[in-house]
Amino acid sequence: MPHAPQDHLAPLLTTEGWELLASLGPYKEADAMAVNQELRKAGHPAELVAAVLTQSRLRTRAEAKFGEFARQMLFTQAGLEQATRLNVAARHAERFARAGISHVADLGCGLGADSMAMASMDINVTAVEMDETTAACATINLMPFPHAKVLHSDATSVDLNGVDGVWLDPARRTTSTSGTKRIWDPEAFSPPLSFVEGLAATGRAVGVKMGPGMPHESVPAGCEAQWVSVGGDVTEVTLWFNAVARPGVRRAALVIGPQGAAEVTSGEDIDGGPAAAVGPVEGFLYEPDGAVIRAGLVADVAGMLNGHLVDEHIAYICAPELRDTPFARAYRVLDVMPYNVKALKAWVKANGIGVLDIKKRGTAVTPEELRKQLLPGKPAGKAGKPKTATLVLTRIGEERVAVVVEPVSA
Repeated sequence: MPHAPQDHLAPLLTTEGWELLASLGPYKEADAMAVNQELRKAGHPAELVAAVLTQSRLRTRAEAKFGEFARQMLFTQAGLEQATRLNVAARHAERFARAGISHVADLGCGLGADSMAMASMDINVTAVEMDETTAACATINLMPFPHAKVLHSDATSVDLNGVDGVWLDPARRTTSTSGTKRIWDPEAFSPPLSFVEGLAATGRAVGVKMGPGMPHESVPAGCEAQWVSVGGDVTEVTLWFNAVARPGVRRAALVIGPQGAAEVTSGEDIDGGPAAAVGPVEGFLYEPDGAVIRAGLVADVAGMLNGHLVDEHIAYICAPELRDTPFARAYRVLDVMPYNVKALKAWVKANGIGVLDIKKRGTAVTPEELRKQLLPGKPAGKAGKPKTATLVLTRIGEERVAVVVEPVSA
């Protein structure tokens, strides 16, 4: 008889299982076999040991998203991949709290990250999850929060009477025996984007987390679209409707980094807004954050920097002066050369370059292949630490160029 989907969790939901899981330190792949053998010698069943080691591995990975809370949570592999980082979930929850929403239905709650954040703000949460195993994990993860309850149900069939806010994180992957595969069509999500728009049409406060690569043409009219990056990685675009959408904001880029959070917004439609000037490669080159690029706000950031684009179709900004900004990484321009492999090899040799960081935008060059061509064999340079250089490959009109730059410390 096949196992029920939650069977691999069952050994953990016992006093022995929970205490054994809590007794393990951070998971280390190199030690996994030895720990397995040690636990088996201590008399623990093979099924329990396998379940405990799997959760230990997932908990350790989850610390990047959940911090110390991960040590008390249960995870699935697929659920962890899609789970919202806790610091981002807190911002989602703040939207509903500021709007005065008292009861939120978290449709497709996954492991419960967003529900945890909302319940911690004393918002009543009905967390709904269709996958049985994931719903079981969410139930455990939300046990410390009296304002939250979990329903194992289809998100599209839940009774929303008395609910004044809805949060959705649609499933954007399919799972098979070979692993998970990303889905790109918003109408193929579970639930689909059209279902979200139907909820928004009722007047409820609605927020939905989508993949950051969502095409601009798929963003519905009448909502606020906020792209979010964390530590330089674009993690999502959130669509906000009705009471949780900010008046006058059509699109935004929220950048969360070590120094805190910063945001640039626009009231223009996705393809609207100011046009940036185009000028030469000079002074300082700025590489905009991915959220800024996705939100179509490169021209806005160029204006903040008193800068210009090097090409109207490419997201590189240049400015004569250095300005501190959370929205782009700055590089000092040292030299500009036509893109020519033979000339670049001569430049590498003449300058004793041993380590080469290559960035590119607007060109089909593969950095890894070019690096092999420019640095064949052993690193150049004198004995000791090899000399490092950074090249930015891009296009200016029809001309391909290589810009030698030096990163500016944040």
